[in-house]
Amino acid sequence: MFQRVILAAAFSVALVLPVAAQSPATFDETIPPGANFDKAEFRLWIPPVAGPLRGITVLVPGSNGDGRPMAEDEFWRAFATRNRLAIVACRLTDKPHEQGFIEHYVNVAGGSGQALLDAIAVLAKRSNHAELAAAPIVMWGMSAGGQFNYEFAAWKPERVIAYVVNKGGIYYSALVSQAARNVPALLFVGDKDLEFRTNTIVGLFAVNRRAGALWALVTEPDTGHAVGRSRDMGAMFFDDVLAMRLGDGELKAVADKAGFIGDLKSVTFQPVAAVATPAVPTAWLPTERMGRAWQAVITGKPFEP
Repeated sequence: MFQRVILAAAFSVALVLPVAAQSPATFDETIPPGANFDKAEFRLWIPPVAGPLRGITVLVPGSNGDGRPMAEDEFWRAFATRNRLAIVACRLTDKPHEQGFIEHYVNVAGGSGQALLDAIAVLAKRSNHAELAAAPIVMWGMSAGGQFNYEFAAWKPERVIAYVVNKGGIYYSALVSQAARNVPALLFVGDKDLEFRTNTIVGLFAVNRRAGALWALVTEPDTGHAVGRSRDMGAMFFDDVLAMRLGDGELKAVADKAGFIGDLKSVTFQPVAAVATPAVPTAWLPTERMGRAWQAVITGKPFEP
C-alpha cells in the first residue's frame, strides 16, 4: 500500500514537470543526380531544444567538397542551438566537364537549388519537425559554397534570412532582383586572393549596392583563398539579422532606415538615417555591433565584446 502511494505521488509530480528537451538527432538524405549536378547529399542536425525550430542554418563547402561533417562542428552547433535553428550541411558535386573551376551546380536554378529544398522537405518529415519544410534559412559557405548561397538568394529570396559570399570566383547572376537585394549579406574578399575572384565579388557588390542592396563588402587583410574570419563574423551577422527578420512564423523585411552605413574608404560607420545619399560605394550593416566587427576585420584588429 505504501509503495502504491509513493508511486502515485511520483506520477503526479511527473505530470507537472516541464517536458525535457529532446536529444540531438542527425539524419542523412541523398537526392538522385540532376540536370546540373552529380551528387547531392545532405545531413540534418537537430539541436537539443524542446518545441518547434525557427529556421535552418545551411552550410555549403568549397568546390565539389563534402560539407556534411560541418553538421558536427561545435561552433555551428552552438550557434544553431542558441538561435533554435536546425543545421543542414551539404555535399554538392558536378558531373565531369572540362573547365572544372566553373561549378555548374552553383547555378541553383538549374536543379541543385531544388535538390536542397527537396532534401529539406524529406528531412523535415523524417525528423518529425514538419516546420522545417518551409522554414527560412541562413547560408554560410566558403568559395563555391558562397557562390551557391548568392545564387540561391537570387533564385529564392523569400526563403533566405541572410547569407555570406566568401572569396568565390564564378557567379551566374549580376544585377539581382529587388527582393534579392533586400536579403542582407556579407561579401568577403581576401586581399591576397586571385584578382579574378576579388574583382568579380567587388563588381557584384558595386552594381547591387548601387541599387540599394543590404550588403557589406568585407576585405580581409593578409588573407588569400581562405576562411579567415568569415565564420566568426558571419555568425555574428546572422545573430543580429535573425533578431531583425524573424517574427512569429514569418520572415520580416528590414525596416526602412534600419541599420548603419559604412564608408569603405574611411572605414567608419553612421546610422542610416544620418547619412545623405552617398556618391561613393558604401556598406550596409544591421547593427552598431556589426559596424564595430566590420571595422575590426578590415583593419586586422580583434572583435570588441
